Amino acid sequence: MGTVYLTGAGPGDIELLTVKALRIIKEADVIIYDRLANPDILEEAKNGCEFLYVGKEDSHHTLPQEEINELIYQSALKYETVVRLKGGDPLVFGRGGEEGIYLHERNIKFEFIPGITSAIAVPEYAGIPVTHRGLTVSFRVVTGHEAKKSQSQIPWKNFKSDDTIIFLMGLHNLDKITKKLIEVGKPKDYPVAVISRGTRADEKTIIGTLEDIYEKAKDLPTPALIVVGRVVNLQSQLKWFEK
Repeated sequence: MGTVYLTGAGPGDIELLTVKALRIIKEADVIIYDRLANPDILEEAKNGCEFLYVGKEDSHHTLPQEEINELIYQSALKYETVVRLKGGDPLVFGRGGEEGIYLHERNIKFEFIPGITSAIAVPEYAGIPVTHRGLTVSFRVVTGHEAKKSQSQIPWKNFKSDDTIIFLMGLHNLDKITKKLIEVGKPKDYPVAVISRGTRADEKTIIGTLEDIYEKAKDLPTPALIVVGRVVNLQSQLKWFEK
């Protein structure tokens, strides 16, 4: 049986891939990769490496998660070095924990290789710090796309403070998110940014408020990330990548 490396691919820019991740990718016998991993990374693999795409998109999954888990397991029975390549970090809404548990239950050796999470890197490329002295001392990372449940697990009432809030995978729920934040007490003119395809050459940032950001940004291409907080106002001074 082989070893599975649950590997973070970073937020998009191939140069943000970690040294360890690159080393394991070069050694891989098979790479099982998702939609958010930069496909250029696959060019670093050795000759003969097998590539298996298991990307997920809103309303369209190549394979359900249960079948992805089984595919990773079966690959470990066949290959010595298995790389499960996931955009960002495998444990930040990446379902890497579920895959690790599945392998543990079947006595398959695995390791996590952390990746630079888009929650910090994408705002940074857009010129938005997630913390800044005098504005906010903390930030929250929240899923913008909950599993279908009768009741939300997001603690909306706790979002009244000036913490920076980063919503991942939330573009399709942008209208709902902004209305919910206004409902719990945030001002309608509170700053918001939506960053599309962050850290990539075609990155685009739209700045607005809770009241108008939906109309401004609803047609941006995914993947997109939402930043809510007064730190958004610093973008005019710190913008660098999109220049």
